[in-house]
Amino acid sequence: MILGVLVSGNLGNIVLSHLYGGHKIAFVLTDSKSDAIIAFCHEKGIPIFIGNPRKLNAKDFYFNKPIEVLVSVNYLFLIEKDLIAHPSLLAFNIHGSLLPKYRGRTPHVWAIINNETKTGITAHLIDEGCDSGDIIEQIEVEISSCDTGADVLNKYNNQYIPLIDKVFSQIQLKTLAPKKQQDNKATYFGKRTPEDGAIDWAWQKERINNWIRAQSFPYPGAFTFYNGNKIIIDAIVFSDAGYDYEMPNGLILSVSPLQVKTSNGVIEVTKFRTIDFYLHVGTVLQ
Repeated sequence: MILGVLVSGNLGNIVLSHLYGGHKIAFVLTDSKSDAIIAFCHEKGIPIFIGNPRKLNAKDFYFNKPIEVLVSVNYLFLIEKDLIAHPSLLAFNIHGSLLPKYRGRTPHVWAIINNETKTGITAHLIDEGCDSGDIIEQIEVEISSCDTGADVLNKYNNQYIPLIDKVFSQIQLKTLAPKKQQDNKATYFGKRTPEDGAIDWAWQKERINNWIRAQSFPYPGAFTFYNGNKIIIDAIVFSDAGYDYEMPNGLILSVSPLQVKTSNGVIEVTKFRTIDFYLHVGTVLQ
């Protein structure tokens, strides 16, 4: 089939390489930081648009390149109706949640933060909304109690190619039967930035644990401040150490091991990013 491909990042590059092996790719749209995708397109002679396609910025690039299917995977930009309508058959996207739950950005991170035990990926038609198009197929993915955001993303990576191949099989066999999303069950979570990772020590220890593991290395990380110095925490365990409930939340009870009081118990910090200052018992983390 003749494709237009919208991809970003390492996952996008994996998908692009796979699609190149079985289809004709008329063009690729990506962002300026996806170096591997840009290099692949230059190597293979695939026309590529780099940057934000909105406000018709990319129309002169693709309007004379007919395609049958538009595929979007891990693409950074929302697209507008002119590009959605460009393929002769359909435009579809792979989203990292079990839609209609967790529409929006970094859904796997939000799922861990919210203590979900399962998530998944969804192939859906692209419309002008945010992840609101009809559902083609879904694959469930388990979230274990110790999974980090990177762990869940690795689980996703093993499922993207089989799901994409299944969609193309349905297109070719003319068995595609998309189902409308139940909008009354939809949830939406917005873009996260590194500044959004601050730990609130008044939270219960279970939420703090989810908050930390969802954003742990290689992500920017959950963080706290010690005497004005930023500490990024990548892993904790629950401790049975004693405490007085009147103690302030965030109080350092022990340095070795590093134990901190929360609203419903004590946590022990087992991994944190390198710091070059000394921690002291009795200091309150902020």
